[in-house]
Amino acid sequence: MNAPLRYVSTRGASPAASLGEAIAAGLAPDGGLYVPESLPRLDPAAFDPHGTLADTAATLLAPFFAGDTLAGDLPAICAEALDFATPLRPLASPPGAHVLELFHGPTAAFKDVGARFLAACLRRLPRRDPRPLTILVATSGDTGAAVAAAFHRQPGVRVVILYPDGRVSPRQAHQLGCFGDNVRALRVAGRFDDCQRMVKAALNDAAVQAAVPLSSANSISLGRLLPQMSYYAHATLQWRRVHGGPLNLIVPTGNLGNALAALWVRELGLPIGEVQLACNANATLPDYFAGDAYRPREAVATLANAMDVGAPSNFERLRWTFPDEHALRQRLHAHSVADADIRQVVARHAREHGELLCPHTATAMHRLERLCVGGDTAAWTVVATAHPAKFESVVEPLAGHPVPVPAALAAMLARPASADPLAASDEALHAWLLARSAAAA
Repeated sequence: MNAPLRYVSTRGASPAASLGEAIAAGLAPDGGLYVPESLPRLDPAAFDPHGTLADTAATLLAPFFAGDTLAGDLPAICAEALDFATPLRPLASPPGAHVLELFHGPTAAFKDVGARFLAACLRRLPRRDPRPLTILVATSGDTGAAVAAAFHRQPGVRVVILYPDGRVSPRQAHQLGCFGDNVRALRVAGRFDDCQRMVKAALNDAAVQAAVPLSSANSISLGRLLPQMSYYAHATLQWRRVHGGPLNLIVPTGNLGNALAALWVRELGLPIGEVQLACNANATLPDYFAGDAYRPREAVATLANAMDVGAPSNFERLRWTFPDEHALRQRLHAHSVADADIRQVVARHAREHGELLCPHTATAMHRLERLCVGGDTAAWTVVATAHPAKFESVVEPLAGHPVPVPAALAAMLARPASADPLAASDEALHAWLLARSAAAA
């Protein structure tokens, strides 16, 4: 029997919480992000070599759920949330390279994994407050649709999505506004970082929380981050059985949640090798890993819009995991990729190899190509975070032909969609939430 884990804030000024309490709250009371008091260690031999992704997740997360009210439900939560494949397959080029496809969920992005898991957890957590729980989510493109799909028509839950108006792809915007019922989309006159700041401010506002019970479904939520470790654990155990040795990863990243999940799997003792981060022109992380002081800045718009983040929230968790700054910079590298390079990679792989890449995956592919040019001969796996059909306005002109649309995405695009305008201020969101609460009373 694993000893119960407690969860603490990255800022150290909040009392320890149970896993269920940390998931329900989203953000710690002091504004920090919840982390386990310590990361457990796992034996790769404990995993079923023939198990599904859900089986791997249940074994992986058991120490994190130990002693919690959700512990007995963990296998059912995993089976409910992780019922689609995350295949690891070889790439046409370069030789030995692979791609980990994380976009086979209902909204065609890796965010489906965390959103569905979080929804399954919250459905099972008892609530003393009889009023509906409002899930606030800031999205740079993909998170919002995944959260909306996961919580759509769930009793006792409302979802409010904030996205930067004009800074997501047309199909992403349509997805965000197509659900209706208990889901509302707000198109914010600002950047993703504004949306993220507004959500955090609301979660930390006692007056708003008293009037409108709130939680979060961004990657600040532990319930989003923990399940994202499962596909890396599943892939690296599969890799070792077939190829031997660790799995080396190139992860496209903006808010750092997906990359941190891979790093935590390595810290747990599973055979993840080197991890490199591929970023777009938003250079907060590449500048830091190049030796500069950590300096959040306003995000700039790029083709890889879901990574348009200038102040990545999970940097706090990264520094908690690796408190020695020098050692962190030795173990992790981040690289910026310009829009022109994204276009070239998408066009070349479509033309020469018949591979269709979304702009985010193209940043990772560009990094792989640079490594090969530099003489690196290691076997690398590129992480594919979204289906290229979500970015048809970018991909189709470069590929020279239409991108097939997955059935679930096509069904969403066939629905009507709408979103309410909102100013990019904390006060505007507070007023909107309070007005909606009063209207629903």
